[in-house]
Amino acid sequence: MTINIGDRLPAGEFKTMTSDGPTGISVDDIFAGKTVVLFAVPGAFTPGCSLKHMPGYVQNADSIKAKGVDVIACMAVNDVFVMDAWGRDQKAGDKVLLLADGSGEYTAKLGLELDVSKFGMGKRCKRFSMLVKDGVVQTLNIDATGVDKTSAETMLTQL
Repeated sequence: MTINIGDRLPAGEFKTMTSDGPTGISVDDIFAGKTVVLFAVPGAFTPGCSLKHMPGYVQNADSIKAKGVDVIACMAVNDVFVMDAWGRDQKAGDKVLLLADGSGEYTAKLGLELDVSKFGMGKRCKRFSMLVKDGVVQTLNIDATGVDKTSAETMLTQL
């Protein structure tokens, strides 16, 4: 079942890169007591994700945070090393927290799996964005194609 507005995010863990190397970070660490914009991409370094989706959040990070958002986070079904390299490539810095859902376990818990096996990519995450307050989903946007519904610009209008 797909997560919905009003639902609490399920427990889980991601991997993220730190100066000490890969480390686990729990859903509670990211969302408890915070206002978070979480967006997901089908894959790091893929065209729509690298040309439109991530750049919009990097460019609009200050405006999004000025509206009361504590953290902007991006998740993908990629390993932590790919997410780290992509974050550096996209100049995400401390603007966007990169979350690796390497095996797609958290994506499955959200009910937002995307099967792109026909493109040789296996199961990934649907492109989505959500506003989460203290672990509860306030808004949820899912793009079947393109990035318009899940863009940083759209999120700014929803804050």
